[in-house]
Amino acid sequence: MPYFDAASSAPLHPVAREALLASLDEGWADPARLYREGRRGRLLLDAAREAAAEAVGCRPDELVFTPSGTQAVHLGVAGALAARRRVGRRLLHSAVEHSCVLHAAEVHEAAGGTRAELAVDRTGRVAAGDVAAALTPDTALVALQSANHEVGTEQPVEEAAGLCRESGVPLLVDAAQSLPWGPVPGDWSLLAASAHKWGGPPGVGLLVVRKGTRFAPQGPADERESGRSPGFENIPAIVASVASLRALRADAGTATEAARLRQLVNRIRTRVPALVPEVEVVGDPVHRLPHLVTFSCLYVDGETLLHELDRAGFSVSSGSSCTSSTLAPSHVLRAMGVLSEGNVRVSLPYGTKEADVDRFLEVLPGVVRSVRERLGVPSVTAEAPEAGSAAEADEAPRTAAGAGSEDLVVDSLGRRCPIPVIELAKVIGKVPVGGTVTVLSDDEAARQDIPAWCTMREQEYLGERAAERGAAYVVRRRV
Repeated sequence: MPYFDAASSAPLHPVAREALLASLDEGWADPARLYREGRRGRLLLDAAREAAAEAVGCRPDELVFTPSGTQAVHLGVAGALAARRRVGRRLLHSAVEHSCVLHAAEVHEAAGGTRAELAVDRTGRVAAGDVAAALTPDTALVALQSANHEVGTEQPVEEAAGLCRESGVPLLVDAAQSLPWGPVPGDWSLLAASAHKWGGPPGVGLLVVRKGTRFAPQGPADERESGRSPGFENIPAIVASVASLRALRADAGTATEAARLRQLVNRIRTRVPALVPEVEVVGDPVHRLPHLVTFSCLYVDGETLLHELDRAGFSVSSGSSCTSSTLAPSHVLRAMGVLSEGNVRVSLPYGTKEADVDRFLEVLPGVVRSVRERLGVPSVTAEAPEAGSAAEADEAPRTAAGAGSEDLVVDSLGRRCPIPVIELAKVIGKVPVGGTVTVLSDDEAARQDIPAWCTMREQEYLGERAAERGAAYVVRRRV
């Protein structure tokens, strides 16, 4: 069964498995103790730290191990902000950072600090000039991911690091997605990463604080990991994590594998829009991770789509609100202003077979077509279902004006994505060019997906207004 969700967690690397089993016998003792078992543990831990530092591009005494990448981000943000409290309490971050950064920002704001977001373009990329313009005298820290976890877009970290350095502001880089593919360039100040993203076991992260960066660890003091990450080190997991990272970097074929995966992703990026009507491929087509591609399908329930792909043997992920426990669209897709419904993220692990990608491309069109038909969209040309069909009886739009009127109101209150967009598509052809359709919806995803639908279908989005329940979204027919 092809596993296409490496951006979430990569399969355990064979080298990591071997190192884990070996170090379970040697690395179980307390590395702070002076007896021989403790000394063996300390040797393993020190060797792992040196190897990890070499892979990251920092000094060993600048790197500490944490219980997770999320914990590394939280510790890094809190420690950097606390150390610069006299300078200011403003945290600057991009609108597409991982949720762990956003959660740390919320805690900072609740404690009296301030924060500001850097907007991104439609590919999910921050403009370096926007970073420079947003740096104010009271900015204490800038957080910028090296590459996005949902769409793969790489950020201008090297340029941003230079701008931050000139302004005397530290830059924290979340390198969880990019570190397996190479060191993060630039004169950044702090870096966080997570081992399970590169084939190490879960439960290991790393935090780098470069020399000269002011840092004040928060929470109770601890003598381990330079006082920056409390608790007993999981030496076997650390050794296995670093062994897998080192194996990836030492392998002469790593660059070749990255190029091979990039070609496979390019095939998906090119073929999916040709095979599946009404699809939007998102993310930067050039400045991106080699193994990740995200696309969104109009008129598709994301949860059903993922279940059907799973039944067909493919494990993929999604940023669609239909698959989210919060029922809110992905903040990444929202910040980019792109379609969120029917979103699929494909992230290929090392060694992905070309035949598996080809089979995915064979299966996907039929799966999408099946989901659309189930939702009452037998075609994607905005034609209404045939009269009397089961889909029409269940999903037909509830309108407040007859067909042919210049203004039409579609009531989709109480219906989740993608029904509001489907109902809009069914009736847009019933108003003349220049006429409007107003969609009533209380689904948060409609605020994002209706404007995105208008962009894709070359219709004019006139905005939204408050309604008795939810909101009213107004669309003018242009074609």
